[in-house]
Amino acid sequence: MNNGKENSAELLPEPLSRLLTEGIKEGVFPGAAVGIVCGPPGARKQWQGFYGQRQLVPQPLPLTVDTSFDLASLSKPLATTMAIMALMEDGLLSLQSTLPELLGRDVPTDKKSINLRQLLAHCSGLVGHRPYFLHLQDIALASRKEEMLHSILSESLVAAPGKKAIYSDLGFMLLGFIVAEKSGLSLDRFVREKIYQPLSLEENMFFRALEMGWPQGKVVAATEECPWRSRVLQGEVSDDNSHVLGGVAGQAGLFADLAAVLTLTTHLLDCWQDRAVHPAFANDLLKSFFTKDGTVIGSSWALGFDTPSPQGSCAGKYFHPTSVGHLGFSGTSFWIDPSRDLVVVLLSNRIHPSRDNNKIKEFRPRFHDAVIEVLCS
Repeated sequence: MNNGKENSAELLPEPLSRLLTEGIKEGVFPGAAVGIVCGPPGARKQWQGFYGQRQLVPQPLPLTVDTSFDLASLSKPLATTMAIMALMEDGLLSLQSTLPELLGRDVPTDKKSINLRQLLAHCSGLVGHRPYFLHLQDIALASRKEEMLHSILSESLVAAPGKKAIYSDLGFMLLGFIVAEKSGLSLDRFVREKIYQPLSLEENMFFRALEMGWPQGKVVAATEECPWRSRVLQGEVSDDNSHVLGGVAGQAGLFADLAAVLTLTTHLLDCWQDRAVHPAFANDLLKSFFTKDGTVIGSSWALGFDTPSPQGSCAGKYFHPTSVGHLGFSGTSFWIDPSRDLVVVLLSNRIHPSRDNNKIKEFRPRFHDAVIEVLCS
Protein backbone atom coordinates (compact mmCIF):
# COMPACT_ATOMS: atom_id res chain seq x y z
CA MET A 1 0.00 0.00 0.00
CA ASN A 2 1.14 3.53 -0.80
CA ASN A 3 -1.08 5.90 1.14
CA GLY A 4 -0.10 9.53 0.54
CA LYS A 5 -0.82 12.96 1.89
CA GLU A 6 -1.17 15.96 -0.42
CA ASN A 7 -2.81 19.40 -0.38
CA SER A 8 -3.44 19.18 3.38
CA ALA A 9 -5.37 15.97 2.87
CA GLU A 10 -5.54 13.48 5.71
CA LEU A 11 -4.93 9.78 5.32
CA LEU A 12 -8.06 7.73 4.77
CA PRO A 13 -9.53 6.35 8.00
CA GLU A 14 -8.42 2.82 8.76
CA PRO A 15 -11.75 1.10 7.92
CA LEU A 16 -11.73 2.62 4.41
CA SER A 17 -8.03 1.88 3.96
CA ARG A 18 -8.62 -1.72 4.99
CA LEU A 19 -11.54 -2.07 2.57
CA LEU A 20 -9.45 -0.82 -0.35
CA THR A 21 -6.57 -3.11 0.58
CA GLU A 22 -9.02 -6.02 0.72
CA GLY A 23 -10.31 -5.01 -2.72
CA ILE A 24 -6.80 -5.37 -4.13
CA LYS A 25 -6.34 -8.78 -2.47
CA GLU A 26 -9.73 -9.91 -3.84
CA GLY A 27 -8.76 -8.86 -7.35
CA VAL A 28 -11.28 -6.03 -7.67
CA PHE A 29 -8.50 -3.86 -9.13
CA PRO A 30 -4.69 -3.81 -9.14
CA GLY A 31 -4.67 -0.28 -7.69
CA ALA A 32 -6.92 2.56 -6.62
CA ALA A 33 -6.72 6.26 -5.79
CA VAL A 34 -9.42 7.71 -3.56
CA GLY A 35 -10.23 11.32 -2.77
CA ILE A 36 -12.97 12.51 -0.42
CA VAL A 37 -14.02 16.07 0.37
CA CYS A 38 -16.61 16.88 3.03
CA GLY A 39 -17.91 20.21 4.28
CA PRO A 40 -18.04 23.80 3.04
CA PRO A 41 -14.96 25.96 2.48
CA GLY A 42 -13.50 27.03 5.80
CA ALA A 43 -14.72 23.88 7.52
CA ARG A 44 -13.77 21.44 4.78
CA LYS A 45 -11.95 18.19 5.40
CA GLN A 46 -10.18 16.18 2.74
CA TRP A 47 -8.87 12.62 2.68
CA GLN A 48 -6.76 10.89 0.05
CA GLY A 49 -5.35 7.40 -0.32
CA PHE A 50 -3.26 5.62 -2.96
CA TYR A 51 -3.17 1.83 -3.03
CA GLY A 52 -1.66 -1.03 -4.94
CA GLN A 53 -0.18 -1.11 -8.42
CA ARG A 54 -0.66 1.11 -11.47
CA GLN A 55 0.62 -1.78 -13.59
CA LEU A 56 0.95 -5.54 -13.22
CA VAL A 57 1.97 -6.52 -16.78
CA PRO A 58 4.71 -6.75 -17.96
CA GLN A 59 6.06 -5.94 -14.48
CA PRO A 60 4.49 -4.50 -11.32
CA LEU A 61 4.80 -0.74 -10.79
CA PRO A 62 3.37 1.08 -7.75
CA LEU A 63 0.47 3.49 -7.94
CA THR A 64 1.62 6.97 -6.88
CA VAL A 65 -0.06 10.28 -6.05
CA ASP A 66 0.63 11.60 -9.54
CA THR A 67 -0.68 8.56 -11.45
CA SER A 68 -3.05 9.51 -14.27
CA PHE A 69 -6.00 7.27 -15.12
CA ASP A 70 -8.02 6.60 -18.24
CA LEU A 71 -11.29 8.14 -17.00
CA ALA A 72 -13.38 6.36 -19.67
CA SER A 73 -17.00 7.54 -19.46
CA LEU A 74 -16.24 10.20 -16.88
CA SER A 75 -15.37 12.05 -20.10
CA LYS A 76 -19.11 12.36 -20.69
CA PRO A 77 -19.93 14.60 -17.68
CA LEU A 78 -16.50 16.11 -16.98
CA ALA A 79 -15.67 17.11 -20.55
CA THR A 80 -18.42 16.79 -23.16
CA THR A 81 -21.34 17.85 -20.96
CA MET A 82 -19.44 20.81 -19.56
CA ALA A 83 -18.51 21.86 -23.09
CA ILE A 84 -22.21 21.75 -24.01
CA MET A 85 -23.00 23.96 -21.00
CA ALA A 86 -20.39 26.48 -22.12
CA LEU A 87 -21.87 26.58 -25.63
CA MET A 88 -25.36 27.04 -24.19
CA GLU A 89 -24.11 29.87 -21.99
CA ASP A 90 -22.76 31.55 -25.15
CA GLY A 91 -26.16 31.18 -26.81
CA LEU A 92 -24.95 28.74 -29.46
CA LEU A 93 -27.19 25.86 -28.35
CA SER A 94 -30.47 25.21 -26.59
CA LEU A 95 -31.90 22.03 -25.14
CA GLN A 96 -34.61 22.12 -27.80
CA SER A 97 -32.11 22.32 -30.70
CA THR A 98 -32.60 19.32 -33.00
CA LEU A 99 -29.98 17.20 -34.74
CA PRO A 100 -30.13 19.01 -38.10
CA GLU A 101 -29.49 22.32 -36.28
CA LEU A 102 -26.88 20.83 -33.97
CA LEU A 103 -24.85 19.15 -36.69
CA GLY A 104 -25.43 21.70 -39.43
CA ARG A 105 -26.53 19.03 -41.90
CA ASP A 106 -29.49 17.01 -43.00
CA VAL A 107 -30.14 13.79 -41.07
CA PRO A 108 -32.36 10.76 -41.71
CA THR A 109 -36.07 11.37 -41.14
CA ASP A 110 -36.32 9.18 -38.02
CA LYS A 111 -33.67 11.32 -36.29
CA LYS A 112 -34.76 14.82 -37.29
CA SER A 113 -36.67 15.35 -34.02
CA ILE A 114 -33.88 14.17 -31.67
CA ASN A 115 -32.91 17.16 -29.56
CA LEU A 116 -30.04 18.15 -27.32
CA ARG A 117 -31.91 17.33 -24.10
CA GLN A 118 -32.59 13.78 -25.29
CA LEU A 119 -28.94 13.22 -26.18
CA LEU A 120 -27.79 14.44 -22.76
CA ALA A 121 -30.45 12.42 -20.90
CA HIS A 122 -29.78 9.20 -22.84
CA CYS A 123 -33.28 9.01 -24.30
CA SER A 124 -32.64 9.79 -27.96
CA GLY A 125 -33.61 6.28 -29.05
CA LEU A 126 -30.08 5.47 -30.21
CA VAL A 127 -28.61 2.09 -29.37
CA GLY A 128 -26.04 1.95 -26.58
CA HIS A 129 -22.95 0.73 -28.42
CA ARG A 130 -21.68 -0.43 -31.79
CA PRO A 131 -18.14 -1.72 -32.57
CA TYR A 132 -17.49 0.81 -35.33
CA PHE A 133 -13.74 0.47 -34.79
CA LEU A 134 -13.78 -2.88 -36.57
CA HIS A 135 -14.38 -1.26 -39.96
CA LEU A 136 -13.00 2.20 -39.22
CA GLN A 137 -9.52 0.89 -38.47
CA ASP A 138 -9.13 0.12 -42.18
CA ILE A 139 -9.98 3.70 -43.20
CA ALA A 140 -7.53 6.61 -43.28
CA LEU A 141 -7.58 8.54 -39.99
CA ALA A 142 -8.58 11.78 -41.74
CA SER A 143 -11.78 10.15 -43.00
CA ARG A 144 -12.83 8.36 -39.83
CA LYS A 145 -14.81 11.14 -38.15
CA GLU A 146 -17.04 11.62 -41.17
CA GLU A 147 -17.49 7.87 -41.54
CA MET A 148 -18.27 7.52 -37.81
CA LEU A 149 -20.88 10.26 -38.03
CA HIS A 150 -22.42 8.64 -41.11
CA SER A 151 -22.50 5.25 -39.34
CA ILE A 152 -24.26 6.65 -36.27
CA LEU A 153 -26.83 8.55 -38.31
CA SER A 154 -27.49 5.42 -40.37
CA GLU A 155 -28.37 3.34 -37.29
CA SER A 156 -31.97 2.28 -36.83
CA LEU A 157 -33.45 3.70 -33.65
CA VAL A 158 -34.29 1.15 -30.98
CA ALA A 159 -36.92 3.42 -29.40
CA ALA A 160 -38.80 6.55 -30.37
CA PRO A 161 -36.95 9.71 -29.25
CA GLY A 162 -37.91 10.68 -25.70
CA LYS A 163 -39.68 7.41 -24.90
CA LYS A 164 -37.04 5.18 -23.32
CA ALA A 165 -33.82 5.66 -21.36
CA ILE A 166 -30.94 3.80 -23.03
CA TYR A 167 -27.40 4.63 -21.90
CA SER A 168 -25.81 5.47 -25.23
CA ASP A 169 -22.21 5.98 -26.24
CA LEU A 170 -23.53 6.87 -29.69
CA GLY A 171 -25.43 9.85 -28.32
CA PHE A 172 -22.30 11.21 -26.67
CA MET A 173 -20.21 10.60 -29.77
CA LEU A 174 -22.71 12.88 -31.52
CA LEU A 175 -22.34 15.43 -28.71
CA GLY A 176 -18.58 15.46 -29.27
CA PHE A 177 -19.16 16.21 -32.95
CA ILE A 178 -21.67 18.92 -31.98
CA VAL A 179 -19.11 20.65 -29.74
CA ALA A 180 -16.65 20.77 -32.64
CA GLU A 181 -19.32 21.95 -35.09
CA LYS A 182 -20.60 24.78 -32.88
CA SER A 183 -17.29 25.93 -31.38
CA GLY A 184 -15.07 25.60 -34.42
CA LEU A 185 -12.52 23.85 -32.20
CA SER A 186 -11.75 20.21 -31.53
CA LEU A 187 -13.39 18.84 -28.39
CA ASP A 188 -10.08 18.48 -26.58
CA ARG A 189 -8.98 22.04 -27.32
CA PHE A 190 -12.36 23.51 -26.41
CA VAL A 191 -12.58 21.85 -22.99
CA ARG A 192 -8.92 22.65 -22.26
CA GLU A 193 -9.38 26.35 -22.98
CA LYS A 194 -12.93 26.90 -21.71
CA ILE A 195 -13.25 24.45 -18.82
CA TYR A 196 -9.88 23.36 -17.46
CA GLN A 197 -7.56 26.35 -17.92
CA PRO A 198 -9.66 28.70 -15.72
CA LEU A 199 -9.16 26.17 -12.91
CA SER A 200 -5.46 25.54 -13.75
CA LEU A 201 -6.26 21.89 -14.48
CA GLU A 202 -5.11 21.67 -18.09
CA GLU A 203 -1.79 19.99 -17.24
CA ASN A 204 -3.41 17.20 -15.23
CA MET A 205 -6.78 16.67 -16.96
CA PHE A 206 -6.68 16.24 -20.71
CA PHE A 207 -7.59 14.29 -23.80
CA ARG A 208 -4.47 12.85 -25.34
CA ALA A 209 -4.53 12.67 -29.11
CA LEU A 210 -2.72 9.43 -29.95
CA GLU A 211 -0.34 11.00 -32.45
CA MET A 212 1.01 13.23 -29.65
CA GLY A 213 2.14 10.32 -27.50
CA TRP A 214 2.13 10.31 -23.72
CA PRO A 215 3.48 13.41 -21.91
CA GLN A 216 7.08 12.92 -20.86
CA GLY A 217 7.50 12.46 -17.14
CA LYS A 218 3.85 11.63 -16.43
CA VAL A 219 2.94 8.20 -15.09
CA VAL A 220 -0.30 6.49 -16.10
CA ALA A 221 -2.17 3.43 -14.91
CA ALA A 222 -2.20 0.55 -17.38
CA THR A 223 -5.52 -0.77 -18.63
CA GLU A 224 -6.34 -3.93 -20.53
CA GLU A 225 -4.29 -6.26 -22.65
CA CYS A 226 -6.18 -5.34 -25.81
CA PRO A 227 -6.92 -8.28 -28.13
CA TRP A 228 -7.15 -6.26 -31.34
CA ARG A 229 -4.29 -3.88 -30.60
CA SER A 230 -2.17 -6.81 -29.31
CA ARG A 231 -0.61 -4.90 -26.43
CA VAL A 232 -1.18 -3.75 -22.86
CA LEU A 233 -2.66 -0.27 -23.09
CA GLN A 234 -0.91 2.49 -21.21
CA GLY A 235 -1.42 6.14 -22.05
CA GLU A 236 -3.80 5.39 -24.92
CA VAL A 237 -7.55 5.34 -24.51
CA SER A 238 -9.09 1.94 -23.80
CA ASP A 239 -12.38 2.72 -25.55
CA ASP A 240 -12.06 1.21 -29.02
CA ASN A 241 -14.28 3.70 -30.86
CA SER A 242 -12.47 6.63 -29.26
CA HIS A 243 -9.15 5.07 -30.22
CA VAL A 244 -9.97 4.87 -33.93
CA LEU A 245 -10.92 8.57 -33.82
CA GLY A 246 -7.40 9.34 -32.60
CA GLY A 247 -8.11 9.33 -28.87
CA VAL A 248 -10.53 12.27 -28.71
CA ALA A 249 -14.28 11.59 -28.67
CA GLY A 250 -17.41 12.65 -26.84
CA GLN A 251 -17.88 9.38 -24.96
CA ALA A 252 -14.32 8.63 -23.78
CA GLY A 253 -10.70 9.74 -24.00
CA LEU A 254 -10.15 11.92 -20.93
CA PHE A 255 -7.15 11.24 -18.64
CA ALA A 256 -6.52 12.79 -15.21
CA ASP A 257 -4.93 12.22 -11.85
CA LEU A 258 -6.89 12.11 -8.60
CA ALA A 259 -6.12 15.69 -7.58
CA ALA A 260 -7.52 17.07 -10.85
CA VAL A 261 -10.75 15.07 -10.70
CA LEU A 262 -11.24 15.97 -7.05
CA THR A 263 -10.58 19.67 -7.75
CA LEU A 264 -13.08 19.79 -10.62
CA THR A 265 -15.84 17.88 -8.85
CA THR A 266 -15.38 19.95 -5.68
CA HIS A 267 -15.61 23.10 -7.79
CA LEU A 268 -18.87 21.81 -9.27
CA LEU A 269 -20.20 21.24 -5.74
CA ASP A 270 -19.29 24.79 -4.77
CA CYS A 271 -20.97 26.19 -7.91
CA TRP A 272 -24.02 24.10 -7.06
CA GLN A 273 -24.06 25.65 -3.58
CA ASP A 274 -23.41 29.18 -4.98
CA ARG A 275 -20.02 29.40 -3.27
CA ALA A 276 -18.08 29.61 -6.55
CA VAL A 277 -18.66 30.46 -10.20
CA HIS A 278 -17.09 28.98 -13.32
CA PRO A 279 -16.45 31.62 -16.01
CA ALA A 280 -17.84 29.36 -18.76
CA PHE A 281 -21.35 28.86 -17.37
CA ALA A 282 -23.78 30.24 -14.81
CA ASN A 283 -24.61 28.33 -11.65
CA ASP A 284 -28.29 28.21 -12.56
CA LEU A 285 -27.42 26.44 -15.80
CA LEU A 286 -25.30 23.91 -13.91
CA LYS A 287 -28.14 23.32 -11.45
CA SER A 288 -30.52 22.59 -14.32
CA PHE A 289 -28.09 19.96 -15.63
CA PHE A 290 -27.86 18.42 -12.14
CA THR A 291 -31.66 18.10 -11.93
CA LYS A 292 -33.05 14.68 -12.79
CA ASP A 293 -34.56 14.83 -16.26
CA GLY A 294 -38.28 14.08 -16.42
CA THR A 295 -38.52 13.11 -20.07
CA VAL A 296 -38.67 9.38 -19.30
CA ILE A 297 -40.50 8.40 -16.11
CA GLY A 298 -38.26 6.33 -13.85
CA SER A 299 -35.00 7.29 -15.54
CA SER A 300 -32.12 8.10 -13.20
CA TRP A 301 -30.49 10.46 -15.70
CA ALA A 302 -30.02 14.17 -15.28
CA LEU A 303 -28.35 16.00 -18.19
CA GLY A 304 -25.00 14.33 -18.76
CA PHE A 305 -24.86 13.26 -15.11
CA ASP A 306 -26.45 10.26 -13.40
CA THR A 307 -28.33 10.22 -10.11
CA PRO A 308 -28.60 7.35 -7.61
CA SER A 309 -31.02 4.61 -8.64
CA PRO A 310 -33.66 3.86 -5.98
CA GLN A 311 -32.41 0.27 -5.70
CA GLY A 312 -29.03 -1.20 -6.44
CA SER A 313 -27.17 2.06 -7.00
CA CYS A 314 -23.39 1.88 -7.28
CA ALA A 315 -23.44 4.89 -4.92
CA GLY A 316 -24.81 2.59 -2.22
CA LYS A 317 -27.85 3.18 -0.06
CA TYR A 318 -26.98 6.45 1.69
CA PHE A 319 -26.32 9.06 -0.98
CA HIS A 320 -29.15 11.61 -1.18
CA PRO A 321 -31.47 11.22 -4.20
CA THR A 322 -30.39 14.67 -5.44
CA SER A 323 -26.76 13.52 -5.71
CA VAL A 324 -25.07 13.38 -9.10
CA GLY A 325 -22.23 11.25 -10.39
CA HIS A 326 -21.04 8.92 -13.11
CA LEU A 327 -19.14 5.69 -13.70
CA GLY A 328 -16.31 4.88 -16.07
CA PHE A 329 -15.77 1.45 -17.63
CA SER A 330 -12.09 1.46 -16.66
CA GLY A 331 -13.01 1.45 -12.95
CA THR A 332 -13.51 5.15 -12.24
CA SER A 333 -16.36 7.03 -10.59
CA PHE A 334 -17.36 10.17 -8.74
CA TRP A 335 -20.38 11.10 -6.65
CA ILE A 336 -21.38 14.54 -5.34
CA ASP A 337 -23.92 14.72 -2.49
CA PRO A 338 -25.11 18.31 -1.90
CA SER A 339 -26.98 17.41 1.28
CA ARG A 340 -23.71 16.42 2.96
CA ASP A 341 -21.35 18.73 1.03
CA LEU A 342 -19.64 15.52 0.06
CA VAL A 343 -17.53 14.51 -2.95
CA VAL A 344 -16.19 10.97 -3.36
CA VAL A 345 -13.83 10.09 -6.21
CA LEU A 346 -12.69 6.51 -6.81
CA LEU A 347 -10.17 5.94 -9.61
CA SER A 348 -8.95 2.44 -10.39
CA ASN A 349 -7.57 0.32 -13.22
CA ARG A 350 -9.97 -2.59 -12.72
CA ILE A 351 -9.69 -3.64 -16.42
CA HIS A 352 -5.94 -4.30 -16.08
CA PRO A 353 -4.99 -6.71 -17.44
CA SER A 354 -8.47 -7.91 -18.51
CA ARG A 355 -11.69 -5.99 -19.15
CA ASP A 356 -13.61 -9.14 -18.15
CA ASN A 357 -13.01 -8.38 -14.46
CA ASN A 358 -16.38 -7.18 -13.10
CA LYS A 359 -15.79 -7.47 -9.35
CA ILE A 360 -16.03 -3.69 -8.99
CA LYS A 361 -19.82 -3.88 -9.42
CA GLU A 362 -20.18 -5.32 -5.92
CA PHE A 363 -17.32 -3.29 -4.48
CA ARG A 364 -18.56 0.21 -5.41
CA PRO A 365 -21.73 0.23 -3.25
CA ARG A 366 -19.85 -1.38 -0.35
CA PHE A 367 -17.21 1.31 -0.57
CA HIS A 368 -19.67 4.22 -0.78
CA ASP A 369 -21.71 2.86 2.11
CA ALA A 370 -18.52 2.59 4.16
CA VAL A 371 -17.59 6.22 3.35
CA ILE A 372 -20.91 7.45 4.74
CA GLU A 373 -20.81 5.15 7.75
CA VAL A 374 -17.23 6.07 8.69
CA LEU A 375 -17.16 9.80 7.85
CA CYS A 376 -20.74 11.06 7.98
CA SER A 377 -22.54 9.09 10.68
